[in-house]
Amino acid sequence: MTIFALSTGPGISGVAIIRISGPDSGFIIKSLTNKELPRARMATLRKINNINTSELIDEGIILWFPGPQSYTGEDMVEIHIHGSKAGILAVQNEILKIKNCRLAEPGEFTKLAFQNGKINLLKAESIADLISAETEIQRQQAIKIMKGKSSDKFNELRDKLLKILSFVEAKIDFPDEDLPEENLKKIKKDSSNVLNEINKILNDQKVGEIIREGFKIAIVGPTNAGKSSLLNNLSNREVAIVSEIAGTTRDVVETHLNVDGYPVIISDTAGIRDSKDEIEKKGIRLSLKKAENADLKLVVVDAKNIDLSGFLNDLLKKDAILVINKSDLLKEKLDPEISKFNHVLISLKDNLNIDKLILKIKNNLENKFISEEDILITRERHRQHLLQCVDYLDNFSDKNDKKDFDKGAEDLRLATRQLGMIVGKVDVEEILGNIFNDFCIGK
Repeated sequence: MTIFALSTGPGISGVAIIRISGPDSGFIIKSLTNKELPRARMATLRKINNINTSELIDEGIILWFPGPQSYTGEDMVEIHIHGSKAGILAVQNEILKIKNCRLAEPGEFTKLAFQNGKINLLKAESIADLISAETEIQRQQAIKIMKGKSSDKFNELRDKLLKILSFVEAKIDFPDEDLPEENLKKIKKDSSNVLNEINKILNDQKVGEIIREGFKIAIVGPTNAGKSSLLNNLSNREVAIVSEIAGTTRDVVETHLNVDGYPVIISDTAGIRDSKDEIEKKGIRLSLKKAENADLKLVVVDAKNIDLSGFLNDLLKKDAILVINKSDLLKEKLDPEISKFNHVLISLKDNLNIDKLILKIKNNLENKFISEEDILITRERHRQHLLQCVDYLDNFSDKNDKKDFDKGAEDLRLATRQLGMIVGKVDVEEILGNIFNDFCIGK
C-alpha cells in the first residue's frame, strides 16, 4: 500500500508539500508528470497534470527519495506546489485514482520509519514533541532527545541487564556446576548498580514531563481579589469573565501561556469563601484540588482586606507567591508577618508591578524545574516502564539463594523487557497506536 498526505499546514500558503511513501511512489510521479523519474534527492521542476486528460494542474518541485535511503525507508516522494486549497485537492484527487493508494493516517510516515528501523521510539516521540513545541525550552528538550543520549543510556542499561542475565541462565543451564562466589557477588553488584542508575533517572522532579506538557500554575484566593483580572492581564486577552459580583467564576478557566519562554498552563479558580450555593461549593472544591496539584500557586488577595488565616496560610506554605492586588489603595506598610511570605505588591487597575510578578514566576519555575541533565523522562509511558523495571530488579535483589536463580532469571527478563519497550526493542505493537495517533497527518 502507498500512502500520501499534505505535510504542510492546511489552508492557503506560499508552498504546500504533499508527501508520498510506498512501492507505487515512483509510478505516481511518472503518471502525474508524464516523464521519467528525476534524479534522486535533486529538486526538479515539473508540470503536474491530470492523469487522464494531461490538463495542467500546477507546476512545482519534485523530490525523489528511493528507499531505503529515505525518511520512511521506502520509496518516497515530495511534491512541492503552490499552496492553494483547490490545487492541493486536485493533486490529491489524481493520486487517489491510482490503485493501492490511500490517505495516510496521523503519524503513519514516522510509524513506517520506526517499523523499518530508521528511528527508535524515543526519537519518534521527540519528532512529535518538536513539531508541537510552542516555546524555546520545549524545542531544546525535543532536540536533546533527538540527539539520542537518552536512547543510548536506556540501551546501555538494557545491555548490562542482558549480560547479568547470561550469567544467571548459565547457572540454570548447568545446575551441576558451582558458580564461583565472586561471580555471585558480581551479579548482585552489577544489578544493584543498574537499579541505582534507574532510580537516579527517576528522581528528576518530572522535569521532562513538565516542560513538555507545561508548568501548572493555579490562581487561587478569596472572591473579588482580582484573580480573573490577573489571568486576563497575563494572557493579554479576556479569557475569564470579570465582575464585581462575588462567585462569578464557578469553574476552572485554563489557558496556555508562554511566560518568557516557559510553557505554562495557568488556571483561574473559583473564589474561596463560605457558600450555600451547591454549584459554587463544587467549584471551590475543584479550586483547592487544582491548587494542590499545581507546580506553583499565585495566592491573590485584596490589599484592603488581607486575611491569611485558614486555607490561605496552608496554600502559602509551599510553592506559592502571595500576590497583593489593589496595592494602590494601601495607606500604610504591610504587616511584618505578611512580609515574611514570598510576595509582590501589584495593581491590576494601574498595571503596576506586573513585570515583577512575571519575574518571580520565571525565577520560581527556573529554580524548580530546569535541568541540565541529558537523560530526561518526557512521557508517563517511559516513567511507568522504568518503575516496573525497578520492581523486577528489587525482586531479583531479594533472591539470595542459589536455588532461586530460575525465578531470578525471570525477574531479569521482565526488567530487560521494560527497558526495551522504551526504545522499541521488543514487540510494542500494543503501544504504537497511542504514540503515533498524537502526530499530525503528513508526519
